[in-house]
Amino acid sequence: MAQENEDGQEKTEQPTEKKLREAREQGQVARSRELATAAVFGMATLVLVGFGGWMARAAHDWMRHALSIPPGFAETGRGLAPRFGELLLGMLGAVSPLIGVCLLAGFIAPVAMGGIRFSAKAVTPDLKKLDPLKGLKRIYGRDGLVELGKSILRVLLISGLAAAAIVTIAPRFVGLVHRPMGPAAAEGFWLVLMVMLAMGGGLLLLAAIDVPYQRWSHRQKLMMTRQELRDEFKETEGRPEVKARIRRVQQELSQRRMMQAVPTADVILVNPTHYAVALKYEAGRMRAPRVVAKGVDEIARIIRETAERHAVPVVSAPPLARALYRQVKLGQEIPVTLYAAVAQILGYVYQLRAWRRHGGRMPELPEVQLPDDGVEV
Repeated sequence: MAQENEDGQEKTEQPTEKKLREAREQGQVARSRELATAAVFGMATLVLVGFGGWMARAAHDWMRHALSIPPGFAETGRGLAPRFGELLLGMLGAVSPLIGVCLLAGFIAPVAMGGIRFSAKAVTPDLKKLDPLKGLKRIYGRDGLVELGKSILRVLLISGLAAAAIVTIAPRFVGLVHRPMGPAAAEGFWLVLMVMLAMGGGLLLLAAIDVPYQRWSHRQKLMMTRQELRDEFKETEGRPEVKARIRRVQQELSQRRMMQAVPTADVILVNPTHYAVALKYEAGRMRAPRVVAKGVDEIARIIRETAERHAVPVVSAPPLARALYRQVKLGQEIPVTLYAAVAQILGYVYQLRAWRRHGGRMPELPEVQLPDDGVEV
């Protein structure tokens, strides 16, 4: 059954990456109490298995030292505080492996579930949590029933495994009364560890069940309605009116840069009024002439006027101007199919420059022929 938000809309859509990222930043990540309990209890049991003998000897030495009274201490009572601090440090040293591993296990569980997140919002008081109706919903809702079921399963499983382990080791445990104190204590310690290992196995089984559920439940809580998806898309991509304004500004900037390139062009090809294309060619730096500006109607008029102010030749070549405008993007080189036609125009422009400097016979504009195939006019 799909969840609903406060407005009654069904949450049928998977959470987006943005939604998941914001949840992590707010400290909303999947957490498993069963995994944390299993990690701490299991690691503590393994430490007792590995360091139990060392810890027992350290505790024995500490007890002997604690029961030994320094000379004159009973009469004067001096040095009580230093004595207490010394004994406290000695006791902590004896159990330091257990404490250290349990602290480490306390970090392992959240890291395994998605990392440790510190969020100020997570600890900020929220008056909505004091709402009795929401409190009843949490207690008697899906999560409350799941927690109740886990608690019952935990009690039955752990107590059942512990009872089975105790029944198994009971004959050996009863037989300890006939053995000397030292060996009986050592074997009794290992029998207790067997019970703890059985309980740790049960906790690990519960964690294996709980972790996938917590991940699924966390993702279900972050499910979104279609309206939330639309709102997020608008927020991420921008509202249409804002995007339109951005496009207008970008077009204005592009046109401004384009107009700045017109005075550097070698020639302006026109239609003669509707189209205008500015070409530039630098031998040795360009493989072919490049379109540095182009436009139609009003933009074409501005290109022509800018070219006339800066004495850039304006040549009327309607088919070639239309072909260049439609086939070549701004800043790109002309296609191979138009090399010959553009070369004729550039040759005419170079002859025109020479005529203006040295005089002589004025060059004639060649009749530009476009190839029949592959050229859109």
